[in-house]
Amino acid sequence: MSRAQLTVLTNICMIEDIEKQRVVMQYRSPESNHWSGYAFPGGHVEDGEAFAESVIREIYEETGLTIQNPQLVGIKNWPLDTGERYIVFCYKATEFTGTLESSEEGEVSWVQKDQIPNLDLAYDMLPLMEMMEAPDKSEFFYRHRIEDGWEKKIF
Repeated sequence: MSRAQLTVLTNICMIEDIEKQRVVMQYRSPESNHWSGYAFPGGHVEDGEAFAESVIREIYEETGLTIQNPQLVGIKNWPLDTGERYIVFCYKATEFTGTLESSEEGEVSWVQKDQIPNLDLAYDMLPLMEMMEAPDKSEFFYRHRIEDGWEKKIF
């Protein structure tokens, strides 16, 4: 039995302006993305790239911001129908420079944290954000599909 499994490696980052109690959110339209709605920006890890390097690059490409010292705060993962596993490395960054600019990946904007529940959010964004901010949690796992979504657990 092989212990190797093909994986898709991605990242997201909660960019937080602590002083103003706001975060960067990206709107992904249903026409261009299977995970549509408001979510944190991020993307794929490229071959030969460190995970931290990938999130710094992706955030710059999608938001125009250069983040410093991104902190890994958890992972989200699930099995694909192809037998692969999809892994999202979840980061948080509170240090950044630059000017916020949207990209072809989606429109980005600053959102007050207390207004996030009022947005048209991507699937499971609120529990994902809770996991990312909980010091005693580090994994959001989708075990398998069920009739109305996924059987999931936060560790």
